[in-house]
Amino acid sequence: MKATRLLVISVILFMQSISLLQGQKTEGTDFWLTFGKNANNLSSPTALIFQIRIVGSSKQTEGRIYFTNLGTYIDFTVNSNGVYDLDLNLYQRIASYNTVTGKTNYSIHITTDNPVSVFAFNDWSGYIHDVTNVLPVEALGKDYYHISYTRYVPNNPPYWDAYAVIATKNNTQLYHNGVLAETLNAGEVYYRTSDTDMTGSLITTTNPVAFFAVHQGTMIPPQPPTLNYSILFQQLAPINTWGNKFFVPVSVMDKDIVRIVAAQNGTNITQTGGTIRTGIPGAQENLTGLQAGQFVELDIYLSQNGCFIESNRPVGVCTYIRSFQDLFQLVCSPAQCWIPAVDQKIAYSLMAPFISIANIYAIFYALVVTPTATQNDTKVSIGGFPPTNLTGGIWYDNVTAGMSFYSFKLTEKNKSYIFSNPNGLLVYGYSHGDMSVPSTYYVLAGSAMRDLDAAFYANDIHFQELKENPFCTGMVDFRAVINGLHPTHPQRIRWYVDGAMEPGTLNQETWSKTFAPAEYEIRMEVVFENNATATKIGTLKIISCNHSAEFFANDIPSALLQNNTICNKTGKVDFRAEIEGIHPEAGSLKWFIDKNDGNGFQEELTAQDQKTWSKTFETGTYQIKMWVRYDNGDIVEKIGTLKIEIFWLKMQNVRH
Repeated sequence: MKATRLLVISVILFMQSISLLQGQKTEGTDFWLTFGKNANNLSSPTALIFQIRIVGSSKQTEGRIYFTNLGTYIDFTVNSNGVYDLDLNLYQRIASYNTVTGKTNYSIHITTDNPVSVFAFNDWSGYIHDVTNVLPVEALGKDYYHISYTRYVPNNPPYWDAYAVIATKNNTQLYHNGVLAETLNAGEVYYRTSDTDMTGSLITTTNPVAFFAVHQGTMIPPQPPTLNYSILFQQLAPINTWGNKFFVPVSVMDKDIVRIVAAQNGTNITQTGGTIRTGIPGAQENLTGLQAGQFVELDIYLSQNGCFIESNRPVGVCTYIRSFQDLFQLVCSPAQCWIPAVDQKIAYSLMAPFISIANIYAIFYALVVTPTATQNDTKVSIGGFPPTNLTGGIWYDNVTAGMSFYSFKLTEKNKSYIFSNPNGLLVYGYSHGDMSVPSTYYVLAGSAMRDLDAAFYANDIHFQELKENPFCTGMVDFRAVINGLHPTHPQRIRWYVDGAMEPGTLNQETWSKTFAPAEYEIRMEVVFENNATATKIGTLKIISCNHSAEFFANDIPSALLQNNTICNKTGKVDFRAEIEGIHPEAGSLKWFIDKNDGNGFQEELTAQDQKTWSKTFETGTYQIKMWVRYDNGDIVEKIGTLKIEIFWLKMQNVRH
């Protein structure tokens, strides 16, 4: 029974200098959301609390929340690094609440003009609830496996397993285990329930969709010594983002549970830490030879420093906090969290507690995962103060994984926490309660969402991050990493540059090419061993790194202008810029003049983006500034002191 309304939120902040940690991510500008039935057999959301939390980036953001069923919307503003909260009213809850298998238009569409992070929670009476992060449209896919848990049977009828799918495009066919279940238009929802655990069910669609696991209520394990139960509410990631290496941390509850689902036949898994659970309905009891959709369940332990999972084929991983009670009155209800692959690390994650009266006794943690070798580079900034090392807990090191984790208690409930590590981290949030209220949640707070089923790298930069990481002129090395590549197909890998097949690269997993400064579309087409195909496209940006900028006035360089006086009859001065590496976008070259009249520098608008221009001056001294933005985004200013004396006026004075 969940009473917590702490909503961990995440803004994934990126630095251009940290190429590893950019690209596809959990923030964006376009999101779809819906809610599932909340336990207690509620057919109406009258007693429910639905909330949306939107976290802004460094820019002030304008957005709109549109209720498809109502045809109404709410416009909102998020201040720089701020938060916007919306408690849905009764009509809005009814218009987004699914209770019966079938098709509705009970969806919410969120759009913004700058990237944001979105979270949502579904709460009944402050006792049964769960939190999910919401993925942007660009991170969605067409193929998903459901990951959930067994049902809870407190009375008749029971609380069933369920999922909800939202279409992002019209005429989207949805198949459940290969059987057509529904055809959806954009904004329509397919909600499906089952009295059995649907983990391992394959949901495929003809267009990208948002997929939510929305279990109506469960206990984990199914028959714990306590009676704490809860709904599960977790948006799941598409199969194309699944990986082969995972590190699963453990909460302070000493033992958690993990489910691992195979995406392909012939999946073999190895793990360091944890033991296989037996007697679980539908679960396999070995780690080798798994078929697509089959799953195994593990107990993982704090005493074993977490669990390192490797597989020969992509797998999906979820971790669960158990229904739990100990002698010290630490009490938990179950909670589910998506675990991204190690390759989905990011650089920064912002968390901001949201507390309600119902869970004032809950204890909240940030669970930080980072490479062991650089764990001491992990910092936290609380309430805007300078970053400091983590304190109050300990690092748990998994030697085999080379990864470590740290439970950092969030004691400042009204302040933000920014966790950072330039070498990469993953951040989760969780909580527990006491005997009065079993306040529990477990949620992903910050990760990337890179394609991992078939990816290519240029100079070791993931293809979805190329545009944000320009390269200097020269050789670029390409490398393909493909899960389940067809072993014999005559065209299993094809490479294209600006739409033309690159000679000599057919079926090559590595190749190199020298590029001149420009932008290029790099496309890789792949055939998998099951004859499915994939196309991956990245934008390669090549720049000249020999940046320089100088301007001349009547052929005198800016630095020498103050040592020279320009004398002529008209006061005309010819300006010339010599710049290497200038950004191709408009407005990358600007000129300013300070006439020493107390108004400071004023832009010479007619000279913008002009490398040569002229102007007539009166006798006097002026400051000339040239402003340049280079192709890597750097900005420089060159300032020179211009001295003018009109020759004709001087001769007149001599005659008199």
